[in-house]
Amino acid sequence: MTGLELLGAIMLLVMLVAIFIGLPISFTLLFLALIFGYFGLGVRVFNLAYLQTIGLMKQDEFVAVPMFILMGYICDQAGLMERLFKAFRDLFAPVNGALYVVVIVTATLFGIAAGTVGATVALLGIMAGPMMIKAGYDVRMSAGAIAAGGTLGILIPPSVMLVVMAPVLDIGIIDLYAAAFGPGFLLSGMYILYTLVRCYWNPKLGPPVPKEDRPESLKPVLWECLVGLVPVTVLTIMTLGVILVGLTTAAEAAALGALGAIILAIGYGKFTWKGLLDASYNTLATTSMVLFLAVASNVFGAVFAWLGTANWITNMLLAAPLPAWGTMSLLLAIIFLLGWPFEWPAIVLIFLPLMAPVAKGLNYDMVWFGCLVAVVLQTAFLSPPVAMSAYYLKQVVREWNLRLIYRGMADFMVIQCICVVLVLAFPSIAMWFPNWLDARRKAEREAQRIEQPVPTKAALADDRPKFVVR
Repeated sequence: MTGLELLGAIMLLVMLVAIFIGLPISFTLLFLALIFGYFGLGVRVFNLAYLQTIGLMKQDEFVAVPMFILMGYICDQAGLMERLFKAFRDLFAPVNGALYVVVIVTATLFGIAAGTVGATVALLGIMAGPMMIKAGYDVRMSAGAIAAGGTLGILIPPSVMLVVMAPVLDIGIIDLYAAAFGPGFLLSGMYILYTLVRCYWNPKLGPPVPKEDRPESLKPVLWECLVGLVPVTVLTIMTLGVILVGLTTAAEAAALGALGAIILAIGYGKFTWKGLLDASYNTLATTSMVLFLAVASNVFGAVFAWLGTANWITNMLLAAPLPAWGTMSLLLAIIFLLGWPFEWPAIVLIFLPLMAPVAKGLNYDMVWFGCLVAVVLQTAFLSPPVAMSAYYLKQVVREWNLRLIYRGMADFMVIQCICVVLVLAFPSIAMWFPNWLDARRKAEREAQRIEQPVPTKAALADDRPKFVVR
């Protein structure tokens, strides 16, 4: 290890210590990059920081971040999840563990429309928590279902995390969105299967909804399901559909999604100017946090790479006496452990750029790697001591003990780890949809090429520029 590489290693160590003692991540990254970079690179570090900031501002993917966040806040105000929850609660009322299924299905569909973890967990806790307590549901499994279901929004598109991750891995947001569908719905299905099986063997964990709380006929239930699903379908088409078929960019689709959420709020009679202003303020705060962290981590990563420490770490990991799948498992284990003290923005923007070259050096598909990382990163919301989902849930359901909430989340984290192993062992779970889209795009290009007439020699001669001598 050279002197500059050692300086970069010290910078990384100081950064970890500073973050663990509670210093602000963004400012810590920026100051450390400038200070250590000045010692290693001189005044060039300021030019490097300027160029990295300008380069990040030119990436179109980040334009979609505020629009998707605004769409999520507007959907919260429109009462979309409340309507979905009520419709599915009445539909699954006679089933053992009905409220578990309702929570996870609602969270899955609402994740498509909004994708905001904090709001989803809080709203599910407000709606489902009292019902579960009244029906005698198991506290541990109830808390785990709400917390785990709420985190699906960061994996199922349109996800802000995936928007931020795509440029970090230098892959297309369309491909990453397509890859996330398989694991996202697989994980949702595994959650549902787990709760249904446990309630089948032990009905006391989740009895059916009491008869006095059920609707008298099925017709209004089906109507409510239809009315609740239509907005989700419309928003999905306006955001994901136009992206996947290549009609718009992610930024344009995000703007359409935000507009669609506002129209939904107006249609439900929930739109107010105060609500729009509050959503805009919340969007500004969240977007500022994410993008400032993106700038700071980009500068930090550039200095780290110029000092040579990033290449040294990459070469060391590639030279480790492990098979390719063993090295990949090691990377995922590191991300899993990082999810305990850090939230996803710090991991994606600080640590993922250090690991991406290793995955690329192992000749793994970067879309598949990004999808694996996204599944693992759900642990940032489910693992203590950060485990923001636990605190969101505790704030709205104060009757539940925080220790039982943690234990319930741990049960669902095991299911999540099983999902990671399945995606690692069977890449087609994630890659079938991107591969299908890629084959479709190639077929369309081939069809366009065949339809274009081949120019004859005479036509080529006619197309030559003609010069007139005056």
